[in-house]
Amino acid sequence: MLGQIAALGTAMCWTVTSVSFEAAGKRVGSFQVNLIRLVIAFGIFTVYATAVHGKPLPIDAGAHIWIWLSLSGLVGFVLGDLFLFQAFVDVGARTAMLIYSSVPPITAIIGWLILGETLTISQIFGMVVTVLGIMIVVTVRKKIPAPELATPAIGRPDHAADRRRRHHRVRGTWFAFLGALGQAFGLVLSRYGAPTYDPFAATQIRALAGVVGFALLFFFTRRWHRIGVALRDRRALFLMTRGAFFGPFLGVSLGLYAAQRAGTGIAATLIATVPVILIPVAVFKNHEHVTVREVFGAVVAVAGVAILFLS
Repeated sequence: MLGQIAALGTAMCWTVTSVSFEAAGKRVGSFQVNLIRLVIAFGIFTVYATAVHGKPLPIDAGAHIWIWLSLSGLVGFVLGDLFLFQAFVDVGARTAMLIYSSVPPITAIIGWLILGETLTISQIFGMVVTVLGIMIVVTVRKKIPAPELATPAIGRPDHAADRRRRHHRVRGTWFAFLGALGQAFGLVLSRYGAPTYDPFAATQIRALAGVVGFALLFFFTRRWHRIGVALRDRRALFLMTRGAFFGPFLGVSLGLYAAQRAGTGIAATLIATVPVILIPVAVFKNHEHVTVREVFGAVVAVAGVAILFLS
């Protein structure tokens, strides 16, 4: 039962992480959140490694592990999360994570193309069901309250604001898919580079590569001044610290532990309940209106993931 409990713990961790980073991104920008949360996570990993293994870095890892895990960190943490975090801001954590639940079928396809892994009929059916559930939710058209559409002067619809909202929704949808694609490639690279290496040490290497990647982006885009602004926002700093602990550190580690104890099928199915967990969060915490169609789409998406990994 420890594996199943760890998988459910992972789902809870990703729920806290997605909500935390969505709120922090809206306060200080998703670009800043990406770098700061990785620095915080790397610090947590360093403290953990020193306390448990007596050394701050996984210096026992060979060149093969360092190279492929570093590439995995750049693809997953930098490119994938860069798109995903902006999707949190554009369409919200719940919709972004629903689209993000397409990571399992995308990973299966990439594994087939790159690693030669085969797909069964039931796995293909699982991917179709997952995508169908995602599209059910993404295509929900929510009504916008009249005060948001009207201008104070003449009370007519603000078409420019409406177009901006549609633009953010479309962009956020695509960014969430690109984030899922980056995560899938990152998983394949991790599996190839270190299939049996310690999960905490492996994630620390990936986090270090992510820090270097984002630092280079900040250097070339000349955005270092925004880091200082973000760090002075105490609420955002708290949200980023909480997200870093429950995300890159605890969430990833629990997920790998669950896969080892309960098997990847059961673990992945339980972890994929994040979209369902986010729905009551949206209702009770954010006081959002959730339609029956959104609930149905979430259930269908999770059922597709279950079919894919239990087949």
